[in-house]
Amino acid sequence: MKTRLITAGVGLVILGIVMTLFHTPVFELVVSILTIIAIDEIYKAFKLESGGKMIFAGAIPYILLLLFSNLLKIEPYLLILTFVFLIYIACCMVRHSQTLDFKKLSALLVFGAIVVSCFYSVVWLKSILPEDLYGHHALYIIFLILGFAWGGDSAAYFTGRMFGKHKLAPVVSPNKTVEGAIGGVMGSVLLGIIITAVYGMISDVNIIGNFTLNHYVIVSVLAVVGSLLGILGDLFASSVKRQCGIKDYGYIFPGHGGILDRFDSVLFIAPIVALGMTLLFPV
Repeated sequence: MKTRLITAGVGLVILGIVMTLFHTPVFELVVSILTIIAIDEIYKAFKLESGGKMIFAGAIPYILLLLFSNLLKIEPYLLILTFVFLIYIACCMVRHSQTLDFKKLSALLVFGAIVVSCFYSVVWLKSILPEDLYGHHALYIIFLILGFAWGGDSAAYFTGRMFGKHKLAPVVSPNKTVEGAIGGVMGSVLLGIIITAVYGMISDVNIIGNFTLNHYVIVSVLAVVGSLLGILGDLFASSVKRQCGIKDYGYIFPGHGGILDRFDSVLFIAPIVALGMTLLFPV
């Protein structure tokens, strides 16, 4: 527990530093590095040998171009870029048809698409909510995403420890309970309301209009949906780990594991919340 708390503290400090650099290319660079490390963790989990290295190598420039697409002004060409990358994957499959396991490759692509969608969502928010028009709304939404995920996780953990009796998914994650899940949802809602209230006090929300009861209702609904999706992401990542026979995806965070072990609950939350929050800030 001590190691986990120290790692979490250091991680929050680093997160704070990255967020202060949100409006610089450093943000896209950090998100790109996290994405590439996460894809590498999936690659290693599925043990893709011959041909797998070529696909991972090809994924790196694709991820960089995707996450820097706004700065490079190539967003209109993302569909073409994705299609070219898929053709590259098909060529790798043909080149290594005798050794490259198509089932593992398919699993890598599905999991990888989920990861890339997650991290691209936060860069997309920066793109569609520029500071000169929307102030710090993009940062606010990113803090909501992380709050729904990690706040819900923490609330679920302590609620489960105190009141947990009924197993939620005993085969995939024996320690998760229904009571913990309910506590996690309530924790996400409470934290979402607090983040919104604080942001409303310290930011010039008049750029769009003052926060009203409707705003808090939308945030609360998104918190419930986000918290449930956070649980799904956690269970999804755990089920993959069990099938791959590994305990953690990596070791970059002492006491927590790899990027995917720390961001599994964020995987499905980020895209949904990013899209849902456009109800508050029409673009």
